[in-house]
Amino acid sequence: MGSHRRLAPSSGFDRGAAALCVLSAAAATFGAVPAHAEPHGTRAEVDRLYEEAERATQAFDKAAERAGTLRREVRDAQDHIARQQQRINTLRERLGSVAGAQYRSGGLDPAVALLFSDDPADYLDKAATLDRIGTRQAGQLRELRSALRDLAQERAEAAGRLADLEKSRKAVVAHKRTVEKKLATARRLLNSLPAAERAAYDRASRGGRTGLPDPAGAAAPDGRTAAALAAVRSALGRPYVWGASGPSGFDCSGLMQWSYAHAGIHLPRTSQEQRFAGRQVPLSQARPGDLVVYRSDASHVAMYVGNGQVIHAPYPGAPVRYDPVGMMPVSSVTRP
Repeated sequence: MGSHRRLAPSSGFDRGAAALCVLSAAAATFGAVPAHAEPHGTRAEVDRLYEEAERATQAFDKAAERAGTLRREVRDAQDHIARQQQRINTLRERLGSVAGAQYRSGGLDPAVALLFSDDPADYLDKAATLDRIGTRQAGQLRELRSALRDLAQERAEAAGRLADLEKSRKAVVAHKRTVEKKLATARRLLNSLPAAERAAYDRASRGGRTGLPDPAGAAAPDGRTAAALAAVRSALGRPYVWGASGPSGFDCSGLMQWSYAHAGIHLPRTSQEQRFAGRQVPLSQARPGDLVVYRSDASHVAMYVGNGQVIHAPYPGAPVRYDPVGMMPVSSVTRP
C-alpha cells in the first residue's frame, strides 16, 4: 500500500498498536484540504496518508486474526461445556436411580437425599462426610463433585474468552474506521488536484515500472519456494484490497501469506509478524522467495523475485506489481 517515495514518519497512529488497543482520536482526525494546495504537496500528503493507512491495515489484520482465534476457542469451549454438562446429567441420573430404589425399599439414605438440595456444592460436601454412604455411591458423588467444579472453571474461562472476543471485535471496528477515514481523505486530496496532475498520479500508481531487468531467469532455490513464487506471479494485476488475503484482492501481508500457503507454508497475518517468520539474511544475500520488509515499523512487505525486483501489493489503486527492491527503506529480509 505504501508509496514508493521516502516518506515522513507518521505521528497519527501508534506504531506499537496491538490487537486489543484502542486507537487514539488523533489518528482519525484530519485537517481540511487547503484551498490552494500545491500539487506536489498534495501528492506528498496522499502518499503519507497511504502509509498511515497501511499501518492501520496491519493493525486491523492483527485484530481480525485475534478475533478469529478467540471465536474458535469460544466455540470449542462451548462444545466442551455442553459435553461436560451431559456427563453431569448422566451422573445425576445414576444417583437419582439409587435414590428411587432406596425410597421404594422403605427409606431414603440421607446422603442421597442431599442430591435434591438447592445447593449442589453444599450437598456434595456434606454427602462426602456421611457414614451411611456406600462405597459405590461415594465414588459417584466424588466424580460428580469433580465434574461440577471442572464445569464451573470451564464456564469462567469461556466467559473470559468472550470478554476478550468483544474487546477484539471493537478493536477491529476501530482499526477499520481509521483505515477508511485515511483513505477517504487521500481520495479527497487526489480529487482536489488539477485533472492533468491527477491523471499523472493515476498513471504512476497503476502502471508497471519500466527499465527493470527481466526476473524470469531468476531460479527458485527449492520446490516450495518455486510454488510460492509461482503463486505471487499469478497474482500480478489483481487489485489492492486492504484487509484481504486473496484470491481476488490482497493487502501486502495478505499476498505473502496467500502465496506461501500455496507452498504449504503458513505465514503469520501481519508484516510485523512475517518479519520474524524465518531466518533473517542481509539484503545483499537475498534470493527469490525471500520476504523483504520495509520501514522501521515493518509496515510493508514484498517478495523478492530476483534481479533486484520484488512483487507486492502497493496501495489502493495500484495493482499487485513488480517494483525495485529499493523502492522504500528496507528494514530486514526474511527467508521463510
